[in-house]
Amino acid sequence: MNAAIPRTATTFDSDDARWDAVQRRDRAADGQFVYSVRSTGVYCRPSCPSRGALRANVAFHASCAEAESAGFRACLRCKPNGPALAERQAEAVARACRLIEASEDEPDLDSLAREAGMSRFHFHRVFKAHTGITPKAYAAARRAARVRSSLQESSTVTEAIFDAGFNSSGRFYAASGGLLGMSPRRYRSGGQGETIRFAVAQCSLGAVLVASTERGICCVLIGDQPEPLVRDLQERFPRAELQGAEADFERTVARVIGLIETPGQGLDLPLDVRGTAFQQRVWQALREIPAGQTVSYAELAERIGLKDGARAVAGACAANPVAVAIPCHRVVRTDGALSGYRWGIERKRTLLEREAQQ
Repeated sequence: MNAAIPRTATTFDSDDARWDAVQRRDRAADGQFVYSVRSTGVYCRPSCPSRGALRANVAFHASCAEAESAGFRACLRCKPNGPALAERQAEAVARACRLIEASEDEPDLDSLAREAGMSRFHFHRVFKAHTGITPKAYAAARRAARVRSSLQESSTVTEAIFDAGFNSSGRFYAASGGLLGMSPRRYRSGGQGETIRFAVAQCSLGAVLVASTERGICCVLIGDQPEPLVRDLQERFPRAELQGAEADFERTVARVIGLIETPGQGLDLPLDVRGTAFQQRVWQALREIPAGQTVSYAELAERIGLKDGARAVAGACAANPVAVAIPCHRVVRTDGALSGYRWGIERKRTLLEREAQQ
């Protein structure tokens, strides 16, 4: 690293500010300056975890080249003249992901950690921090993708089972419900043969469509007119048999409408929501937010262990197929302002106001 270190929005323009950053091991200062220690002859990043130095032995430098010109060598622990720790960790996680994807069998945690050059515990924590899910969950998601691909490409279900890496049909069928959300033969035919009951009704927020599989509610959609909601359902389940509601299903619809009118009461009906492992984690975290409270996207990302994952969390919220029952309306911007809501900002405002009054 020979160029001067660039400035960012947060600057450390005085030695006092730089020394404070070094004492706090402030990662925000990495890339803005390095510091040298006269007693050891090395220079470090501000966030270096090495034992603290005496202030009298410390000098600050604008670049690695400047520190080296002054006769100091790079610290072997924080490697200030190489990629930042976050970049090295991201690359290690990427390598682990590639190893998982290339392996026919699920690699064990010890092997992945050894490949990454980390302890078992540390690798597990770093992997989850960067991806939002555990290595085991990531491996399961990749296997699910292989199952789906194999079912579409193989000539028989049995062939697909072994193509996807399962060494027995028993193991596959034990996991198929969680992997596919339906039987393997139904998935292979694009969901054909699955029956979804639905009904469209009116509530104070407009038109609402409620749809359910035999497992539970799979969609609650809200809009201005019924027709776009029905088209949305058809696009989600293009080969399923959609049936208009019968009398017993009308009671389910009434309970969903009751939830919309008084969102703080909750919904004690089973849900059948299908998404990626990460989406499922976000949706579960949403259901744990108490009525009448809000969190920011960044706070929600921290709750699932994904630092700097606000954008990914926002994407999972936008993909939520079950309005109100999975309360993505309880997520707001960091400053408290309302942000995007797939069913309309005013509906979001109304739901939050209703919860605040309950």
